Amino acid sequence: MTLASARAVTLTPAQAMIRFGLGGRPDQKPPTDPRAWLLGQLDGPDPALATPSFAGLPSGAAALAALRDDRMTRKRLARQGLSLKDHFKPRSREMFRVDAAAQLGWALRTNAPFRERLVWFWANHFTVSMRQGGTAALIGPFLREAIRPHVTGRFTDMVLAVERHPAMLLYLGNAGSVGPDSRAGVRRHRGLNENLGRECMELHTVSLRAGYSQQDVIAMAKLLTGWSVDPRAEPTGFRFRPFAHEPGPQTLMGRSFPPGEAGGIAALRFLSTYHTTWTALATKLVRHFVADQPPAAAVAHVAGVLAGTQGDLRAASAALVDLPQAWSPGRKIKTPVEYFLSVGRALGETEAKVPAALGMLRRLGQPLWAAPLPDGWSDLGGDWSGPDAVLARIDFAYTMAGRSHDRAPAAIATAALGAQLRPETLAAVSTAGSPREALALLFASPEFLRR
Repeated sequence: MTLASARAVTLTPAQAMIRFGLGGRPDQKPPTDPRAWLLGQLDGPDPALATPSFAGLPSGAAALAALRDDRMTRKRLARQGLSLKDHFKPRSREMFRVDAAAQLGWALRTNAPFRERLVWFWANHFTVSMRQGGTAALIGPFLREAIRPHVTGRFTDMVLAVERHPAMLLYLGNAGSVGPDSRAGVRRHRGLNENLGRECMELHTVSLRAGYSQQDVIAMAKLLTGWSVDPRAEPTGFRFRPFAHEPGPQTLMGRSFPPGEAGGIAALRFLSTYHTTWTALATKLVRHFVADQPPAAAVAHVAGVLAGTQGDLRAASAALVDLPQAWSPGRKIKTPVEYFLSVGRALGETEAKVPAALGMLRRLGQPLWAAPLPDGWSDLGGDWSGPDAVLARIDFAYTMAGRSHDRAPAAIATAALGAQLRPETLAAVSTAGSPREALALLFASPEFLRR
């Protein structure tokens, strides 16, 4: 089948809901026109940002202020010899929990699950992990301020928002990066942190395909010196500090960029529209939505759309929908968070109970916003199908199957999987000894584990 014939493919509602979405819900009817349903989700601003559950959530600057206040409180209690356990409830920790509940709850009940999948995809592409940098309270604001507004916009705009967000600056240590020859560098003998410069090239934009050198990494890191954080800088908390910025122009991949904040912005614009960036992004998108081994023709098509539109992410997302390879039977194993959300949606859950939900994700092997490395969570099925991972899913399935509900297991199975539901799975669900056993069998079935 060719790309030109993609629109002639009979797209089933179940494929749209599972391959591109987060699974069916009992209160959401399957789309009558799957393609139009998917493409319609790419229009307009992110719907989550206008919902009551997101209203009033803290900005990046507010999260920075909470982190600062928590540090001061810890120091004061230590001076007084008082126990943190008895006298301290971190504001930043509560911010994390509230934002986690809002983000997970929206994913459970959204009627725009394709768009939500894209949010989670890009959040993983631009990984910020609470494992380092004291970023837990900042990851929610990062998603709301740097990812969600740009999911269907220009890739360059997302890159600029991401690399200037305090969550990323703290996670990769750039908030304290000082140009060796800057005023701060000379006076304080502080130095350069290359992490953000390296990762924004290797992981976020051009990739190793560009063949850049270590000198290019250093040049990029110098261009980003002085990019720091300040809780007084509403809304995100980004602050450019000229006294910490490396003076003089920098040569990056054969091009000269001026000093100052404008030089760093120009460098990011250059990297985000470089030709290898399109191939790197297309490969990741096709791997995520289509197959662990991305078909070369599919990658070339999506890369061509990105190049032809100068990084229009709406156009690239629409191109994924029209890939004939994307409509083959389920080939991808769900990641733990996708599995968690699809089970919750199948049961009609609308809220994520924190911290219980966080504990479930941890036991499934994908703790929320806590990827071990800056390259994020794996998108390869083999990394999520080992014996321990399978046992964790079986335990989770049995736990969730025990939750009270008023619908027959067979009806839940049909709403969740539609035409993807195999006759043998439906028979097993219909003849199980109890509703809990029936749902556990459903959630452990091959078609439910895949998308």
